[in-house]
Amino acid sequence: MITKATKTSGKKKPINNRRKSRELVMKSIYRGIVNQFDINQIKKDIREDPDFVRSDESMYLSIVEGVHNNFDSLKEEIKTYLDRSYDELSPIELAILFSSLYELKFSLDVPYRVVINEAIEVAKSFGGVDGFKFINGILNKAAQHNRKNELSRLA
Repeated sequence: MITKATKTSGKKKPINNRRKSRELVMKSIYRGIVNQFDINQIKKDIREDPDFVRSDESMYLSIVEGVHNNFDSLKEEIKTYLDRSYDELSPIELAILFSSLYELKFSLDVPYRVVINEAIEVAKSFGGVDGFKFINGILNKAAQHNRKNELSRLA
């Protein structure tokens, strides 16, 4: 089971239900990568997670199903941004990259900076020590490719 890293100092901020949805998406995609990607079983099981009631179910379903339906093309795109072998990435990093890349490509109502920031926060909570820096770099490249119009409006 994937558990959230605990912080030793500072006050905990309440986690909004969209962040909770992203965490559950990451857990689901992680499970799909590590085991078989039986999406129906994963969706059924995640409903038993105590955090599911605090999540945005429609957002969760949209991203999980979107990643599942576009898995191969997302995987190929992720590979184009890497400076190392795809196989060297941890399943946690991959799960965060898949879900965030999906949002960058298909959830155009969510600003790219929000997508990247949320991915960084999830990576800080669940990933390795400096994994969030790697996630940030990859997603910035992906945003330059997938959100050209949004980036040009900000320039």
